[in-house]
Amino acid sequence: MKQTKFGVLLVNLGTPEAPTPKAVKKYLAEFLGDIRVVDTNRLLWWPILYGVILPLRSPRVSKLYQSVWMEEGSPLMVFSRRQQKALAARLPDTPVELAMSYGSPSVKSGIDSLMAQGVTKMVVLPLYPQYSCSTSAAVFDAVARAFKGRRDMPSLNFIRDYAEHPAYISALKASVLRSFEKHGEPDRLVLSFHGIPKRFVAEGDDYEQRCRDTAQALSEALQLPTGKVMLTFQSRFGREPWLTPYTDKTLEGLPAQGVKSVQIICPGFSADCLETLEEINAENREIFLHAGGEKFEYIECLNDQSEHIDLLQQLVTQHF
Repeated sequence: MKQTKFGVLLVNLGTPEAPTPKAVKKYLAEFLGDIRVVDTNRLLWWPILYGVILPLRSPRVSKLYQSVWMEEGSPLMVFSRRQQKALAARLPDTPVELAMSYGSPSVKSGIDSLMAQGVTKMVVLPLYPQYSCSTSAAVFDAVARAFKGRRDMPSLNFIRDYAEHPAYISALKASVLRSFEKHGEPDRLVLSFHGIPKRFVAEGDDYEQRCRDTAQALSEALQLPTGKVMLTFQSRFGREPWLTPYTDKTLEGLPAQGVKSVQIICPGFSADCLETLEEINAENREIFLHAGGEKFEYIECLNDQSEHIDLLQQLVTQHF
């Protein structure tokens, strides 16, 4: 009888290899070239992407990356590696590989490494708490492509999402309460999730509902008064309508409503990255304070906090 050997593939979005225009351009070309992310007709999209967006956007985005780059590298990669190592330490007999949907290490390289180690049952965990066709489904596509040319294939368990998992909500609650203890309780706790086009939801993506499921579960766990917790969406791109309310517009309007202190957390991001460290903690901080807000605190992502590694361990072992 063939002996079962488990393996784990953690997958996050990806990041440029360096905070330079060249590296950012390469990364954005792969990311924005995925039809899961931008589904515009390719004949229309390629000229716009390569002729306008990449030349204009890459230099600007590279400067933003420079503002958050860590000594060890890109924040998303640094924290994802820490998560991988911490989970591997909890599962000494189970290989744990890290992959990125875009850039390196690729999903294919992660799968090849696990297969080379004799894995017969693989758990694929996209590090997106709330499912979306633009994130989790893109990982599924990459996994399918990686196995397309192989003769051998393990049993696969693909974790769709974990928006309401008790250990996830518990980890978020602990993180929020630590911030409250350190900075005091704010007028509003803002939960900022990455946005997607409204059209995706109309076409069947349940991402918006999964974000609301997380927000409701966290609000109940914190036992905060109705209205004290707000759900918003950030990082919109392009001209079509995205999920609302928008994080930046919400923060801009709160001081006029008498809201002078906010704390903001990004529950949809498993690791701090450009969208949290620069867009939220820098750009949106300035928006709120410039509009008359007095106190803005950013609550870091779960990153490699012990409660987060507890969650990851529970998620994968439940699928062994």
